[in-house]
Amino acid sequence: MKGPWEAMNEVVASVKVPEFPDTVFNIMDYGAQPDSVSYNTEAFKNAIAACAEKGGGKVLVPKGKYLTGAIHLDNNVNLHLEEGAEILFSTNPKDYYPLVATSYEGVELMNYSPLIYANKKSNIAITGKGVLNGQASNENWWKWVGKEAYGWKEGMPQQKDSLNLPRLMEMGQNGTPLDERVFGEGHYLRPTFLQPYECNSVLIQGVKIINAPFWIIHPFKSNNVIVDGVTVESHGPNNDGCDPEYSKNVIIKNCTFNTGDDCIAIKAGRDAEGRRVAIKSENIVVQNCKMIDGHGGVVIGSEMSAGVTNVYVENCEMNSPNLDRAIRLKTNSRRGGTIDGVYVRNVNVGQVKEAVLKLNMHYATYTNQTGEFIPVIKNIHLENVKVQNGGYYGILAKGYEESPITNVTLKNVIIEKVDEAFSLEHVSNLKLIDTYINGSLMQSPPKIKE
Repeated sequence: MKGPWEAMNEVVASVKVPEFPDTVFNIMDYGAQPDSVSYNTEAFKNAIAACAEKGGGKVLVPKGKYLTGAIHLDNNVNLHLEEGAEILFSTNPKDYYPLVATSYEGVELMNYSPLIYANKKSNIAITGKGVLNGQASNENWWKWVGKEAYGWKEGMPQQKDSLNLPRLMEMGQNGTPLDERVFGEGHYLRPTFLQPYECNSVLIQGVKIINAPFWIIHPFKSNNVIVDGVTVESHGPNNDGCDPEYSKNVIIKNCTFNTGDDCIAIKAGRDAEGRRVAIKSENIVVQNCKMIDGHGGVVIGSEMSAGVTNVYVENCEMNSPNLDRAIRLKTNSRRGGTIDGVYVRNVNVGQVKEAVLKLNMHYATYTNQTGEFIPVIKNIHLENVKVQNGGYYGILAKGYEESPITNVTLKNVIIEKVDEAFSLEHVSNLKLIDTYINGSLMQSPPKIKE
């Protein structure tokens, strides 16, 4: 029988790097002005159109600062930023019109265009050593979340107002057609930074991404995606680093994440919407990445109603007093869904705040997060993991009596400086092999609430 790491190698071998013709389309030839104040939206649009019409190639962004609205990629286009190039994205929401098909917290809608967007495109890339700067701050996008820490003040509009996010969530539950889910201006739902939407063969390589309005790299219903050598530094609300959703064969490698939310969060739709779409996120590979600040290093959920299978994490470093957990799975009985197969090896954790491994079937940040869709979590394996400061818990796991978290294995795991080794409810078949916590060999599973 094929082992998980052999299966991972097959996934990696199957994902091919996009290739492009040698033709170069310099945005300066299309009227771009690298002065940080002139709008370059049309220059990007025209250079990309010319590139696609002539069979593809490289759209070159030379050194300089280029202000723009939304950038939409096309087939066979590699948007390449030279070292010293910085794309400054407008903070005026009107610059992200017309509205496009996109997603917000696991529910599809017509909303502001993501800052960089591609819809049903193939063989596309964003590469180079330049910077993508969303320019989000407490002065613009972030305050829409409705928290004073991000610039919101009493009386200001926010996403949680009844006609905004709650209305969208109701539409997702009811199956309202996408063309009737029209939001945008006046609804305060922030755009994703970079979204390949129903795309195939995508490369995001080398760039640095800062100051995002919302989720940062969001492959949505996409296949064969490589995120390689990208640095993400963005500490705003919901500033997840990379969120593959309904996506398959995704490789995230050699990246650094320093975020205001989860570093990597694997998604698969929210509640009734996710069950209706029914596209699992599967074959997600995370290699040689560094996680600094964040709610979690590698996370699954909470939007995972369609299910997540075959997640592989290896050779990563996680370390910050502001990193809450190393590995985190989160769902609830409104989400439902199945997480099957999370394999982690050769990970060094310097410091986390709450837990090394957190498996939570009772996750809730909104009200009314219980329902009749009891989730399933099974086959979680950690091997060769070393933790210098584990925070409050080694393993914090909470399942259901009727659906216990099943088949959790720790092999050659060393966790130091943790307040409590375990906090476990409804966990079945926990195996501890050559595992030490606070210097003590864990020879038998701890007492578990049944």
